[in-house]
Amino acid sequence: MSRDIRTVPAILTDDPVALGKMVLQAESFTDFAQFDIMDGRFVPSRSISAEHIAGLGTRLAWEAHLMVLHPEAYLDNFRRAGAEKIVFHYEATSSPEQVIRMVRQHGLKVGLAVNPETAIEAIKPLVKQVDSVLFLSVNPGFYGARFIPEVLDKIAAFRRAYPRVEVGIDGGIKENNIAEIAKSGVDVIYIGSAIFRQPEPGEAYRRLTQRARAAAA
Repeated sequence: MSRDIRTVPAILTDDPVALGKMVLQAESFTDFAQFDIMDGRFVPSRSISAEHIAGLGTRLAWEAHLMVLHPEAYLDNFRRAGAEKIVFHYEATSSPEQVIRMVRQHGLKVGLAVNPETAIEAIKPLVKQVDSVLFLSVNPGFYGARFIPEVLDKIAAFRRAYPRVEVGIDGGIKENNIAEIAKSGVDVIYIGSAIFRQPEPGEAYRRLTQRARAAAA
């Protein structure tokens, strides 16, 4: 049975000028995007903030992927900036249940992100509390990081255990691996450098989307 796979552009930058350019590009080919937020602590790099996004006035619907320690401290700013969903890392907090509750209290959807080394067993108590699970297929924090193919086995196992949970993958997706990724059981594929570091980002997005959907059919 074919699945309706979604491809979502992932916007990652520490430069407000580049942010504005990437958002304008995204607006030309999609109505939804993910903003990657980094604090220089949970991951080595830093990125733009909720205030930068709020200042754009974008028409895009969007979610925030928080690669930060203490994600609960960021929730109000991102709600005010217009986020529809917060995706936070299991590894970034000692109290993921509390973070989930706080995201809900802010009236937002919640996703749980999982680093490559984290076992499925670790997140089992949380799966029914979230709207989606996002599997990182790179070590997070950098555009263009190396894809870790073993994560696809983890996704396939998770899909068998939780057939109705939305599953996403983020990191290292390129034209030469997106078909294999699409066959693993994911619902959403987040793509960064393979879109925004191409001469024609819109064409790259459409080409990647077509390959993913053809492979999942």
